[in-house]
Amino acid sequence: MFLNKNNKLEALVGPNTEFKGDITAKGTLRIDGKIIGNIVADSVILGETAAVAGDINARCIVIGGRLDGNITSDELVEIKPTGKLYGDIHTRKLAVAEGGVFEGRSLVHKDETKVIDFPNKEAVVK
Repeated sequence: MFLNKNNKLEALVGPNTEFKGDITAKGTLRIDGKIIGNIVADSVILGETAAVAGDINARCIVIGGRLDGNITSDELVEIKPTGKLYGDIHTRKLAVAEGGVFEGRSLVHKDETKVIDFPNKEAVVK
């Protein structure tokens, strides 16, 4: 999904795993277990059996399980049909599939467009 040459799966929290504490990971972090704590990674995937209580900060986030916390994303947040998010979202793109649950506030930032200012003809001639 997010995996490419520069952004590989770095860590996996399995379905029978519980973790308390903050996680920082380079690359993609997939969670299928339970985490109590904040997460910082390039990309985060919450599988259907995931349960996270804490905030997530990542470029891209896909939610297939449950998240009780806030999200800050530089690019995309996607809530799958089995996903449940109880918290606020700050992102550039937001997608909620039919059946997905989102209870909170969302702030979707516009992509900043670069404006090129060309001088008018009169300024060039003078």
